[in-house]
Amino acid sequence: MRIVIVGAGAVGSFLAEKLASEGQDVVVIESDAKRAVEAQSEIDCLVINGNGASAETLKGAGLADSDLLIAVSSSDAVNVLACAAGTKVGIPRKVARVEDPQLKAEVEALGVDLVIDPGEAAARELLQLASSGDIAELVRFADGEIVLLGAYIDAGASFVGKTLADLRETVVTWDWLVVAVIRHGETMIARGATTLESRDHVLMMARRDAMAEAYEWLGLSSKPAQKAMVLGGTRLAKLTAKMLADRGIHTTLIDSDMDRCRIIAEDLRDVVTVCADPKDPKVLKSEGIEATDVVMALSGWDSENIVGALVAKSLGAHEVIARLTNTDLVGLLPGIGIDATVSSRLSAANEILRFVRQGVIHSVATFSDSDAEAIELEVGPASPAIGKTLADLKLPHSLIVGGVQRGSEAFVPRGNTRIESGDHLIVIALPEAIATAEKLSG
Repeated sequence: MRIVIVGAGAVGSFLAEKLASEGQDVVVIESDAKRAVEAQSEIDCLVINGNGASAETLKGAGLADSDLLIAVSSSDAVNVLACAAGTKVGIPRKVARVEDPQLKAEVEALGVDLVIDPGEAAARELLQLASSGDIAELVRFADGEIVLLGAYIDAGASFVGKTLADLRETVVTWDWLVVAVIRHGETMIARGATTLESRDHVLMMARRDAMAEAYEWLGLSSKPAQKAMVLGGTRLAKLTAKMLADRGIHTTLIDSDMDRCRIIAEDLRDVVTVCADPKDPKVLKSEGIEATDVVMALSGWDSENIVGALVAKSLGAHEVIARLTNTDLVGLLPGIGIDATVSSRLSAANEILRFVRQGVIHSVATFSDSDAEAIELEVGPASPAIGKTLADLKLPHSLIVGGVQRGSEAFVPRGNTRIESGDHLIVIALPEAIATAEKLSG
């Protein structure tokens, strides 16, 4: 498949790298000359320095012969114009990043298949985290019957230093399974010999009705937040605060800019808006930080968010989440006071990947500190896996099947689970095993 991506920012670069590594024919257009050079050195694809809204540039990128256009530059106008050009030459599928509500309606009229707003995507992710207790990730598969949970292991956890084989002997049922361990930025597909260490980022697959057992095993609370505090007055902070308040969560937003606070207070009547330094311990104490279930540091600056989150944690906040734009920081922070991180760019990229791979693949999730992917795929009638057990398939060590949906039944499989046509498999795979995972669909 030939794919043209307009914009080599965080979203465009992430998608280009992912898709190019899978053998797709990817061309990236970037208007900033310096960034174009950087992207060319980082990504194994053609990068063109030019204006993504220019018909001439798009023609040079081979737009007319492409199967998919992904317009994700930082400019809504450029993305709309690129999609207009795509419509004119008959591109089969188009994706656009657009935040302006008026332009959203305009781009939808062009026949764009997916319009993505990174802020809204990240706010939905934050709402889900606030509603799921201490968990760092929660992704639903198989119509919600299989859930992927992510959490960081506390230094005092009873199972630190033990292998998964040892721990499996203590589990009565087989309704949840550790599928991957992320340690210092390296992802290991879990095996019986895998030893768990303090600060490991653990990914688990569980049946929906076994989530409580998985939470208990990790030593975490599954109680949804009742009181939240948002640090910062950015668009993401405002969107998140509104969603939290609409869910019935008592929400306080703190920002130091008086004009922004005045606008937010007028727009969000159900949110307590405080104009003060969100990193000031005295301010956080006065707003009841010690009784707050979740604190979300969502300013536009990584350093501000890190400091705010750490101050909140030290003052007694139960769970703290920081927004990060520099993804290199993500794997370094959990375990030192920050419970989870969120990236609006990564949230947007996940939604776009789900669209790009739709068909036999029903859902895709990626992780901020790992190159692994969680994929839900359907086993077609021509799949070579039909009739074989998972043990028979001799899958590579960089891939694991963590869940199966068969009709109305969903379960965590064993080695002797036999694959049937129509099964939905939830697979965790490293980049080198993505192609193998897709072949299971037939």
